[in-house]
Amino acid sequence: MSLRATFIDYLRRYEAKDLDGIAAMLAPEATLRDWNLSVKGRDAAIAETRKNFESAASIRIDVQRVLEGDRSVAGELRIVVDGHIELFVVDVLDFDDEGRISAIRAYLGRGD
Repeated sequence: MSLRATFIDYLRRYEAKDLDGIAAMLAPEATLRDWNLSVKGRDAAIAETRKNFESAASIRIDVQRVLEGDRSVAGELRIVVDGHIELFVVDVLDFDDEGRISAIRAYLGRGD
């Protein structure tokens, strides 16, 4: 599977709130950072992801653009939470030698 395909698979699992599926994609040393927090390790990343899932009844992710590098993929996303909270986000995922996600960085943007 290409890194681009893995990135899209991660987003679809996130949209489906598939915590087990996401956990299986993460390297043990994975990091997660967004505009509110920064955590290190798969367990901490999964704990934060669980909190996001629990706080949202629904998540829809529309992929606007994807850019792929040698070991990373960036995507411009429109995320709709609970049908009315609209976020524009850039996600950047890094991958280890085994194709697992080693870092997730999310940057909050604007829709204009």
